Amino acid sequence: MAERVAIAGDGQMGLVLAAVAHASGHEARLWCPLPGTAASLEHSRTSPRLADFTLPTAVNVTEDARLALDGATLIVSAIPAQFAGNTWARIAGHVPRGVGLVTVTKGVEVGSMRRPTEVLRDALPQRPVAVLSGPTIAHELALQKPAVMVAASDDAMFAQRVQGVFSRPWLRIYTSDDPRGVELAGAAKNVIALAAGMVDGLGLGFNAKSALLARGLAEIVRLGTASGARAETFFGVAGVGDLATTCFSPEGRNRTLGEMIGRGSGLNDALGATRSVVEGVETARALRELGTRTGAPTPIIDAVCRVLFEGMPPGEAVRELMGRTAGAERVG
Repeated sequence: MAERVAIAGDGQMGLVLAAVAHASGHEARLWCPLPGTAASLEHSRTSPRLADFTLPTAVNVTEDARLALDGATLIVSAIPAQFAGNTWARIAGHVPRGVGLVTVTKGVEVGSMRRPTEVLRDALPQRPVAVLSGPTIAHELALQKPAVMVAASDDAMFAQRVQGVFSRPWLRIYTSDDPRGVELAGAAKNVIALAAGMVDGLGLGFNAKSALLARGLAEIVRLGTASGARAETFFGVAGVGDLATTCFSPEGRNRTLGEMIGRGSGLNDALGATRSVVEGVETARALRELGTRTGAPTPIIDAVCRVLFEGMPPGEAVRELMGRTAGAERVG
């Protein structure tokens, strides 16, 4: 059955998923939250945020939330984590009753510690909610290179529905009943990617970077299981798969920002040189607090926070991590 899919957010994933939904035979509408952006996108069908991508002419583009959401049967939230709460509280009145909600946001809200599905549930209760995540560099999706994602929900039938809407011959989607784990994996990998970029910027080599990824995964598993997620989720597509892609791809925003900082840029200068929101920066604050609340040790996340917000040189952070007492290797 054809859906009326409304995508909130015109960032890279919002653009790509609008095209995917259209290619799958569904009506697709794209809501641009920032004034002035819809007219340019409607005219050019291209975005400076995503090279080599053309939005199909059949995808309706608007900055009027009411028009975008009216009659929708499925809504995708591609709003960054630190803006999603206020955004959905503001436009909730335009959302049709009972419509299913999907988030592709990879972050945790600072202060409240809310995951994106929790933000949606608070603003729009009594609706099926899912998270769609995985190792998805948007530029590769735009070129329709093979990719895999996970649709996770407490509602198995809704997860399968999301799977059906966004599956393409080149895009394979699995389902999961652990949305908490999938969301925490997506959020935490961005913070580890910042650290990986710093390793690149410092020129420490692949041995150091691979070790960082391995211990970063162990840290993510500890934090996730302490928060009620299942350990196996972090060893799947949304966990180690997404972590590897983000930390090694030259197009990963978090890794790239970390590299700039590793080479000596300050945080504000690095952010100023970036066109898109870098979710890992604010998420690092949230996950450090989550680690404190749950009692899960997060030495890499702590080190990233000290570099970003407390002025610690990246090289000193690496020396501190290398100087920690070494015991038996454990994951989780």
